[in-house]
Amino acid sequence: MGDMVSPPTGIDLLKAELPVDQEAFVLNGDVKTGLVMVDLVNGFCTVGAGNLAPMQPDKQISGMIEESVRLARAFCDKKWPVFAFLDTHHRGVPEPPYPPHCIAGTDEANLVPELQWLENEANATLRRKDCIDGFIGCVEKDGSNMFVDWVVNNQIQAILVVGICTDICVLDFICSALSARNRGLLSPLQDVVVYSRGCATFDLPVRVARAAKDVIAHPQELMHHIGLYIAKGRGAKVVSEVTFS
Repeated sequence: MGDMVSPPTGIDLLKAELPVDQEAFVLNGDVKTGLVMVDLVNGFCTVGAGNLAPMQPDKQISGMIEESVRLARAFCDKKWPVFAFLDTHHRGVPEPPYPPHCIAGTDEANLVPELQWLENEANATLRRKDCIDGFIGCVEKDGSNMFVDWVVNNQIQAILVVGICTDICVLDFICSALSARNRGLLSPLQDVVVYSRGCATFDLPVRVARAAKDVIAHPQELMHHIGLYIAKGRGAKVVSEVTFS
């Protein structure tokens, strides 16, 4: 008998019906590019660090951190602009439907150990945000927007987005950035690029969700793919690798 071929999984079938074509992205300095890092904080990335942190080592998340660190190092070596969001919430102020997480003043709201050096980089801008959408989280009391100012002041033509979660904070930020670009608020920004291996989301399998109360299933690989698919549909470029020439 010949080799047995495994039947396609549900995710395989979905990817065939909803493909996300990805290309390689080469940074050569000709297009002014800024790196945007979304929520690489302990509360989302470090095992056991909080209510929304992974409960055990997670390959997708660790790979995302590794790629994000690689890019951050390269951007900082080249003195290119970096913008890092840090999810940070005030104690006693809920963010439905999520349990308390990344409370200000706790280690949950701090960058993962592999990225703490970023706090001392002159070309890095750090922004603590108290909502899912980092673009909204950059609105100041006077109506100005810290992210908009960063793009305009640095004359950024493209942003490269990495972080967590692909289908939540990353996606919401991308959609807002694309809408702002289309309205001319982010001139000279043209391209919003999301790096698939530089993004990750959490895993909550159906079997686990069914055993819990008021919890929605969130299979990791499926939701990661859906996040990328929606981002591409909104006009972002999805890339599978990032290199420097």
